[in-house]
Amino acid sequence: MKVYLACKPTDMRRGFDGLAADAAQVLRVDAYSGAVIVFRSRRGDYVKILTWDGSGLCLFAKRLEKGRFVWPPIVDGGMRLTAAQLALLIEGIDWRRTIAAEEAKQPIFA
Repeated sequence: MKVYLACKPTDMRRGFDGLAADAAQVLRVDAYSGAVIVFRSRRGDYVKILTWDGSGLCLFAKRLEKGRFVWPPIVDGGMRLTAAQLALLIEGIDWRRTIAAEEAKQPIFA
């Protein structure tokens, strides 16, 4: 699964068509490709996720009651995430501090 993160905040009043247009213009990603595209609000406590399921666009939203979603620096464009990083982001966990698979294979006890 390809996951794209729009680094710059997005107007959360936008719906399916507006976010699909943002994906094409800002991220250079086709919203109808099956990729997962994540957008955040200016305050950082609200995200919308746009994806194509084969029969139509799906739009998911989540608002944190406390805190903010961990986000990379605000720049134009976007970045790719793994599915695991997306799961952490949605839960409000700092996905940037995850341990890589190679590091996790090292023994815990010396």
